[in-house]
Amino acid sequence: MSDSRSLAGKTLFISGASRGIGLAIGVRAAQDGANVALIAKTAEPHPKLEGTIHTAAAAIEAAGGQALPIVGDIREEASVAEAAARTVERFGGIDVCVNNASAINLSGTLDLPMKRYDLMQDINTRGTFQVTQACLPHLLEAENPHVLTLSPPLNLNPRWFAQHVAYTIAKYGMSMVALGVAEEFRDRGVASNALWPRTIIATAAVQNLLGGDAAMARSRRPEIMADAAHAILTRPARETTANFFIDDEVLAAEGITDLSRYGYGDPPPAASELQLDIFLDA
Repeated sequence: MSDSRSLAGKTLFISGASRGIGLAIGVRAAQDGANVALIAKTAEPHPKLEGTIHTAAAAIEAAGGQALPIVGDIREEASVAEAAARTVERFGGIDVCVNNASAINLSGTLDLPMKRYDLMQDINTRGTFQVTQACLPHLLEAENPHVLTLSPPLNLNPRWFAQHVAYTIAKYGMSMVALGVAEEFRDRGVASNALWPRTIIATAAVQNLLGGDAAMARSRRPEIMADAAHAILTRPARETTANFFIDDEVLAAEGITDLSRYGYGDPPPAASELQLDIFLDA
């Protein structure tokens, strides 16, 4: 790619980037020489979750970027404000805001404790709004400012409400923030888009909540989302906003149609074996 499609010298603020898709996006940006501020709660190793914010920072710096790991909670206004301030103090501004942090619980209505409902709302919808709000004053001063939210298209097929209405509300809340910010700040040059994978992605959520090893074997690696995110974030902000992107469509527009290298496992699954992600109709 040419320099115009590089994140060199740009500063990314990523929520929930201690592992998975958020970390992959940070590492891909770091390969260009970007600065990456990470806000996440995992400061100490977790028995079921690989990686901490400190191992994530090490991976970003090993990839060629500068990392600022911030232990924080996006549910807390003061924590988010402090993280944004520390990022600007360290790197001089914020060019990209990535809303990756998310909580998932696919329980039905009668089985979901309200504290789990509140957790998903607080992290997904409220957290996305709060992180975006904290970054916006700095994005408005950036040369090519982008907000990217890891959330699905607003698909009103009743199927997705019947199965797990609480989670659907929380994820669609993220998507509505993405769309609202796009329109509110369109004339001021801040891009806001959502990105969602065509297939399930090999993350801790899939391993622990969505089917274990069998589901992982039908997944793609987080790097497909990272490469799609990179393509979006290096496009002109004024020409790239209010989109609900799907990862393989983004890559196809970049001329990348052979996605076999993104398959998880050895050997990776055939295309016919991959599992379609939720919120996408077949």
